[in-house]
Amino acid sequence: MSKRALVTGAGGFIGHHLVKYLVDRGYWVRGVDVKEPEYEWTSAHEFELLDLRRRDNCLVACQGIDEVYHLAADMGGIGYITAVHAEITSNNVLINTHMLEAASRAKVERYFYSSSACIYPAYLQDSADITPLKEADAMPAEPEEGYGWEKLFTEKLCQYYKEDHGLEVRIARFHNAYGPFGTYDGGKEKAPAAISRKVALIQDGDDIEVWGDGQQTRSFMYIDDCVEGIYRITQSSVSEPLNLGSDRMVTVDELVDIIANAAGKTVRKQHDLTKPQGVRGRNSDNSKLADLLSWEPSVTLEEGLAITYRWIESQLAAEGRISQPAKVG
Repeated sequence: MSKRALVTGAGGFIGHHLVKYLVDRGYWVRGVDVKEPEYEWTSAHEFELLDLRRRDNCLVACQGIDEVYHLAADMGGIGYITAVHAEITSNNVLINTHMLEAASRAKVERYFYSSSACIYPAYLQDSADITPLKEADAMPAEPEEGYGWEKLFTEKLCQYYKEDHGLEVRIARFHNAYGPFGTYDGGKEKAPAAISRKVALIQDGDDIEVWGDGQQTRSFMYIDDCVEGIYRITQSSVSEPLNLGSDRMVTVDELVDIIANAAGKTVRKQHDLTKPQGVRGRNSDNSKLADLLSWEPSVTLEEGLAITYRWIESQLAAEGRISQPAKVG
């Protein structure tokens, strides 16, 4: 008999891809979200529209489930998570506490929680030339306001449910996942998608707006590596949090250049210093992931961004916002 998995946030970007991944591995999958998938229908065997801020809905979602992959969250790009602290924090604390209790009551075999690199202290990320962040760097704590604090709190709550109730929790700290079928407009999109949209909408040689001075640094992980990492971490014996991200650091200006190259365009960057840009530098230290799982993300930024750009370009063409894209190469 196949394993029965629950993916919360299955209407969102990572959850949508994870459902496909688990179905392909032979799982029976229940997807749950407050919204249906935006760009294509889910591969889940069962999809329920449920508000997981309510404990009764979490109990329904976990019924008859062997493994929970908990991705549901109120979140978005830097512009959103820096502007809406109270709503994000209260929504996610409700979702996370009710889901842990429901999973414990349902006696699920494994519980995966999607944390974030936003839990890392701001005082370690004030330089663009950042030292890659190790898991132990989380303490002493100074996470990002709102979203970062609730993620760090829930990591501890997962630990307590393991210690007090024997719930087999697994935790990954995501570092900037990107790829097709993710939000690319409307205010909740992240940098790779936002920049791809801006580049797709201009003519060769035109200007695009870049938030900040362009020298802030990040690492970016392609979605295929993300879902593979989620599954490997969940099936492992490692219960402490692990970084899940690429360890290749680039500036935002370099990110723009890679996307422009994928588009076959030249762009002129207009930097807006009034827009939020988050911490000055952030990169993932994957040494613990590689040591404990003998695996780490491998899709190159150039390869992943080319796929992502083409998908966003095709979406904009389908919306009539640009002409049908010409083939490059």
